Amino acid sequence: MKIGFIGLGNVGSKIAKNLINNGFKLTVLDLDKTLSSSFEDMGAQWAASPKDLAVNSEMIITCLPSPKACSDVMEGEDGVLKGLSKGKIWAEMSTTDFEEVKRIGKLVSSASGEPMDCPVSGGCHRAATGNISIFAGTQRDTFEKALPVLKTMGRKILHTGDLGSASILKVATNYLATTNLISVSEALITCKAAGLNLNTTFEAFKISSGNSFVHETEGQVILNGSRDINFTMDLVLKDIGLFDEIAKKNKIPLEISPLINQIFEDGQLKYGPREWSPNIIKRLEDATGISVLAPGFPDEIVDDEEPKEGYEVIPTGT
Repeated sequence: MKIGFIGLGNVGSKIAKNLINNGFKLTVLDLDKTLSSSFEDMGAQWAASPKDLAVNSEMIITCLPSPKACSDVMEGEDGVLKGLSKGKIWAEMSTTDFEEVKRIGKLVSSASGEPMDCPVSGGCHRAATGNISIFAGTQRDTFEKALPVLKTMGRKILHTGDLGSASILKVATNYLATTNLISVSEALITCKAAGLNLNTTFEAFKISSGNSFVHETEGQVILNGSRDINFTMDLVLKDIGLFDEIAKKNKIPLEISPLINQIFEDGQLKYGPREWSPNIIKRLEDATGISVLAPGFPDEIVDDEEPKEGYEVIPTGT
């Protein structure tokens, strides 16, 4: 299958390279044209426009930072929609507004294409190895047609239902991860203030009922001090804001979500939108004068799992 890939940022570049390394023919495009030589050296073609990319691809993947960026790429004068034809798949891998995905999906269907939202979860380190999880919202026949590509890009593939369902689940999982990041930060600094050794504290959390994916990954770069998880505060705010909007539209009186949004709004105001998201702990460090650091932890997370072919996850009870 010929694949077109638009958006070569932190996650997109890793997924695209993984596809190339697994033998797929890729045509790529990004606003940053300086990336062209490195991808061309790997065997990819650089497209002249989103339309050109779509014309020469059977599956068009977008992995972009915002709904507006996706709209520009899809609906522009030389956008993807102008290059679609019968049977071509549009796969939206961005974390975005589910209603916007459905809106553009209707335009894709009108152009005889097949829309699918398939955001990823699990961190940039897993995107590089193909061990990341993928949610896919689309018709079953489109899902099965795209599955060989999805199984190369990710390890655990879940068909979530109709178009838009994957985007709702993605922002819900990012809300859960953000909640956990804040609670891990609070737990670490409280234990440090109480005189505990932070290396011991990390292990205690890891073997306990309070353990989590966030603690095992982001907890390490917090303690190292790099706070580098390849994800920034502005992206966190986008995702948890999208989740909060879904709750409001469904008249769910959430209590934690508004507070988390306030915490990250304050963090962005203090440290800037492009600050690494785990540095949200700096709000507490600055307020208390306590430094949450410990020796022996890496400055970035590397996936140490052996890459394996992906597989479809079947929901319990189905």
